[in-house]
This record gives sequence, C-alpha cells and structure tokens, in this order.
Amino acid sequence: MLQNHTTPRIFIAATRQNDGKTTTAVGMYSSLRERFNRVGYIKPIGQRFVEISGKKIDEDTVLINNTYHPGLPLEAMSPIAVDPWFTRYYLDKGDPAELKGKVETAFNRASWEQDFVVIEGSGHAGVGSVFNMSNAHVAQALQSKAIIVSRGGIGKPLDEISLNLALFEKYGVEVIGVIFNQVQPDKIDSLRHYAKKGVERLGVELLGIIPTINDLRKPTFGQICTELGGRWISGSDQRHRRVGKVAIAASSPDQVGRYLAPEVLLVSGGDRVMVLDHIADNADQHPEWKQLAGLVLTSGIMPDAKVLKRLQDIGVPILLLEMDAFTVATRINRMTVKTEPGDQRKIDLIQDMIREHVDVDRIVEVATSASQPVAAAAKIKKSKKTATKKVAKPRAPKKSAKKKPAGS
Repeated sequence: MLQNHTTPRIFIAATRQNDGKTTTAVGMYSSLRERFNRVGYIKPIGQRFVEISGKKIDEDTVLINNTYHPGLPLEAMSPIAVDPWFTRYYLDKGDPAELKGKVETAFNRASWEQDFVVIEGSGHAGVGSVFNMSNAHVAQALQSKAIIVSRGGIGKPLDEISLNLALFEKYGVEVIGVIFNQVQPDKIDSLRHYAKKGVERLGVELLGIIPTINDLRKPTFGQICTELGGRWISGSDQRHRRVGKVAIAASSPDQVGRYLAPEVLLVSGGDRVMVLDHIADNADQHPEWKQLAGLVLTSGIMPDAKVLKRLQDIGVPILLLEMDAFTVATRINRMTVKTEPGDQRKIDLIQDMIREHVDVDRIVEVATSASQPVAAAAKIKKSKKTATKKVAKPRAPKKSAKKKPAGS
C-alpha cells in the first residue's frame, strides 16, 4: 500500500525507448539536488539489469546510485527487473496486486524523508501493460504527475505524444509537459514556435528543447567491449576512451596512417603485420596515434608477441574479438549508446544540458502544486478554446419586490 502521499514527485516517461528519458533523469536529478537537500529516485520497472549481491538491479538505477549516492537501498530504487521469462511466468501465475504492492512498498522506502522524488519510467506509456504495470498505471499507483520526453520534430513526435497522453489520461495521470530531445542546434529556434503550438493544442506545456550533442552519442571503448563480447588484451583502464569514428585497416600502412587520430577506433586483423608494425614504428613521430580510442583485433587472430608488445608500449588499449572486421563495424554503428557509471565527462555534459535547456523550476512548481483532475483539465482546455467566441449575455432576472415583514 502506498503510504507516502505528500512528498513531491515527477514521473519521467517517453514516447518510445531511447528517446532520452534516462539522460533527462540524470540531468534533472542534479538540478533538483541544487534546489532540495534530499532527492530520492526509483525506477519501478527495469528491463536492462545487472546482478549485484544476488539481486537484479536496473542499469539506470546503478548509474544514478554510483553518480549521486542517494543513500537508498538498491532494491528500493529498482524493485522489479524484467528478465526474458518474466512475462511468461506472469501470464501463467502472476498476481497484479502483488506487483503493484511491490512497487508501492519500494516507493515508500525510496521516498522516506526525501524532499523530492524522481520516478523514471521504462519506454513509452504502454510498456509493461502485458503484466498490468504500464508506465501510466505505475504513475497512477504512485500518485505522480508526469512529463514526456520525445524526439524533436513536429509531425510524428506530436502524433506519438498524443498517443501517450491518451493512456496517461485513461489512468487519470496529469501530464504537465513535454521535452523535445536530440534537436539539431540550428533548428531549435524554428522548431520552438511550432512545437509550443502543437503541445499546447494537446493541453500540455513545452518544458524544453534539448540540442543534439554528438559526444553523448559516442560509445566508449568499454561499451563496445561489453556489446560485442570482446576480451581485453591490454588497456582496460582506458575503457572510457570515446569512439567517434571506426577505421578498418584494409589498405596500405601509409593509407591507414592517414585515418589515425584521437577518438578513432582501428579495426584490424592480427595478421596485418605491416600495418601494426607501421603504427608501432611511427607512433613517436605522430603523438596523436597514441590517443587512438583503441585497437580491435578481429577473427580471433593475435599478432606476433613482439609486435603486440610494441603496440602495448605506446599505450593504446587493445581488444580481441572473434568476429570479422565488417561485422564489428556494423555492430558498432547500430549500437544504442547509454551513459555508463563513471563516465564523468558525459555526465557533466548532461547536467549542463538539462540546466540550460529544460525549465526545471516550472517542473518543480507544478509537481509541488495540488493535482488537477484530468477530466477537469480537459473541460478547462475546451473552455479556453471557446473563450474568444462572442456569446450573447443572458438577461439578468427581474428583481422581485421585497415583501415587508409581517406586522410592519
């Protein structure tokens, strides 16, 4: 049973997965810490998790915990982790009341003695419906208002926002506004006018437009290792080197050398001895080569021990993979890039981005005000549309003569 009905809270939803919900949560948490002494966090339903002390904990919860150290139990911030068998088990034997109770109990713990609570959803409003815990349902259960994060644009994003609003409205959840994410900086001003018009016609506010920042879309070498299942040969302590470009060593040593620069990931077979020798021989004359994001050796082929030692000596992190070069490049290009715990450079960028481009004060103002029933809000929206129409005033009723009191 939900016991905390008073602590201000906000539910962060999105129109779909990977629209920037976690990025918004990370940045907002920092901004809220500047306004409140104690800020709680919970991600009720998690789909990507790691095991910590035998418990399945959502990756985004680990990110918040390791970055901000809120001092809350991990299981309270991540009560339900959806593994591949979760849905089947629930459809066979699941109990809706049990799941809801688990989320409410976790929230009671995560919000205890907090001044504000960030609730992070999981994908669009309907995610979790199959086990009766959609984002809209969770927001209702936790008595939270919501904001929606969407990709930038006018047509498709507004259509998706409308669809998500419908489900939140069905559950009586007040959506206070929308944040557009990943908008090209040179298009922000032109988008703002129409985005504001569009969301206001849907009955919500425009709370911010976040520009595309290329560094946030670059994976780290460590993320690539995790994604592709590689084995570190050396340099695992350099796992946070950012990968901005992938180069395949498929030409002559001199030609390959032209592509070597900071943030470039070189993909090469271990048997490309001439290329690898060329890099080791000339690294002192080209200091930028030592700043490569990393070297990926493909097809499980290790170079000669002497060549490998020389490459290690120049400080480039090296990873061994069983797959071929083309598959490596394709898989990296299709990666979904998440923010890793400890990637302080990216976290600093996110914090500055939210601080500058999102109206956090407005979110706090509305989240801490009394809730307005969704049905009543719809009536107010409708009345605003008709307010400008000229309506004839009804005639005032005629005053009836006052009767004198008896005996006067």
